[in-house]
Amino acid sequence: MSLEALLADISACRACAGELAHEPRPVTMVSAQTRLLICGQAPGRRVHESGLPFTDPSGDRLRAWMGVDAQTFYGRPEIGVAAMAFCFPGTNPKGGDYPPPPRCAELWRAPLLARLPKVELTLLVGGYAQSWALGDAMGGNMTDTVRAWRDYAPAAVLPMPHPSWRNTGWLKRNPWFEEEVTPYLRQRVLEILAS
Repeated sequence: MSLEALLADISACRACAGELAHEPRPVTMVSAQTRLLICGQAPGRRVHESGLPFTDPSGDRLRAWMGVDAQTFYGRPEIGVAAMAFCFPGTNPKGGDYPPPPRCAELWRAPLLARLPKVELTLLVGGYAQSWALGDAMGGNMTDTVRAWRDYAPAAVLPMPHPSWRNTGWLKRNPWFEEEVTPYLRQRVLEILAS
């Protein structure tokens, strides 16, 4: 099956229909030219409405970390986004989003990654993505895993916190992330987009 056919199947997926409080709307942004793959947890409400990944304040922060503007982020086929779950999982009673349902990753993750052979760097954005991708190699919790980012660089993955406003406090308590990790990320993004 070609990447285009797989993306059409993903777009038509309704595996969670009836379990969500809304109609499923899978959101991905990848191409055969994808070299930098961003794997977050799941689209939020704004992304569900727009149909484009990271069209929210989290996206603004992520693009700042990457050192790219929106035109580059959405216009360069080298940049791709495929979250652990492709549909908005809904809002929990405390106001946050529900975790990504594992069914989505179980159905689609391996076939999609197999059709993205040019990926040179994968950003593991948040604990859910890190847990799925790293398994037992995850360094404890999300903070410990991100702190050990250099250990994962040889495997072409970069664990990162989620750029949500909910992590503003985490960023203040862990200034090393923006001092050490974001310069490395910006350099890698430049290299990928320049070659």
